[in-house]
Amino acid sequence: MSVAYVLVVDDEPDIRMLLRDVLEDEGYEVALAGSVAEAKAARRARRPDLVLLDVWMPDGDGISLLKEWSDEDGLPFPVVMISGHGNVETAVDATRLGAYDFIEKPLSIDKLTITLSNALESDRLQRENQGLRRFGAAIAEPVGDSAVMNSLRDQVQRMAQHDTWVLISGEAGVGKHTFARYLHGRSARRDNPFIVVAVGSLSGEESVAELFGAEHGERVRFGLLEQAAGGVLFLDEVAEMDPQTQGRLLHALDTQRITRIGGTQPITVNVRVVAATKVDLGEAVAQGGFREDLYYRLNVLPLKIPPLREHPEDIPALLNYHMVQLHQQEGLPVRSFQPGALEQLRRYHWPGNVRELRNFVQRLMILGSGDEVSREEVERTLSGQTLQEAELEEAGLFPDLPLREAREQFERQYLIHQLERSEGNMTRLAERVGLERTHLYRKFKTLGIDPKRLKAEG
Repeated sequence: MSVAYVLVVDDEPDIRMLLRDVLEDEGYEVALAGSVAEAKAARRARRPDLVLLDVWMPDGDGISLLKEWSDEDGLPFPVVMISGHGNVETAVDATRLGAYDFIEKPLSIDKLTITLSNALESDRLQRENQGLRRFGAAIAEPVGDSAVMNSLRDQVQRMAQHDTWVLISGEAGVGKHTFARYLHGRSARRDNPFIVVAVGSLSGEESVAELFGAEHGERVRFGLLEQAAGGVLFLDEVAEMDPQTQGRLLHALDTQRITRIGGTQPITVNVRVVAATKVDLGEAVAQGGFREDLYYRLNVLPLKIPPLREHPEDIPALLNYHMVQLHQQEGLPVRSFQPGALEQLRRYHWPGNVRELRNFVQRLMILGSGDEVSREEVERTLSGQTLQEAELEEAGLFPDLPLREAREQFERQYLIHQLERSEGNMTRLAERVGLERTHLYRKFKTLGIDPKRLKAEG
């Protein structure tokens, strides 16, 4: 596991030396810069995980440098400002520009080390949350107690003890992303980034810049390989990568060095590659669509995720898990499954696997009614005809809107209707819809519902 790389920028040599000694004792890797020019050069040479930045320097000031960096699509790393001449206005400016914190000199070593630790953890969580929002919330641990799932978890835990590349294969929706995160979470790299590359969204020269970064004058764009330093680079649907990028990526990962587009200096990278595919990569190699050398490099540790139909005994646990998750995340009412409904779901083929199951549960929670899900409701939903759907369509309750907007419109109408039935009584409403009152108030605020006004109008 690599340690965090901290760039210290301060014009006073004694302070730079002191900070280097303290931070190295804390386990950080440290680089030093005594001016704005040196700071820019150090940042260009290697992406820091965190910057300690002084305000006043001989050739400029830290606030201007912070603004320059933040103008490049936001700060790519946390910055902690330090100064012996700070004031409230300077601290406010630094915070507005994205600085994590502002520490005055003389420095308290205890405060400094705690601040750095918190800044790095906050940055890690922020990047992780961005990834989860972009690609859908991943399960902390693959759900299921079948022999299949127990065997897979055991394989992943053994793979996690090594730093070898892993190729995860399986049909769409089986949970390849989930297993990749599970592997990362049990490896020595777990405290470092997990960077997802949606290979299908990359194309041509842009894919090279996205992966390897770019330089243009003073502007530096850090690529995904640099962002994943010390952690995992997850190549989602790697078969969709174009041949040029395949070759360049293989060379970079074999040599552990990259050069940004427009740059001249090679940069060292240290990442573990985990790739996922829903197609047979061996067949893709035979047809000339994928590089043979990259295939064998990726396929050192293969992990095959079977489709859900091959372990239907895990379906009840998955239904319950996603029901609870959707209730916690979106406030949807929890429902239970009648025995006949569970039996019907165990026999269903699930062509979309776990992803289809989650979407199915979400639909039942949004459009269903009652505390229990019956066999008949399962059959209607699986066939695409939910309870009273035809009547709802005729009434115009299924408008031609994106899912999020349609769901918000439904939730707004549903809660207003239930509020009227509860005669404005929030306790009664909370019991009726199965939500806590605190969550109800948040829902009302999000959906623009004023319960007091509705009550007055009623």
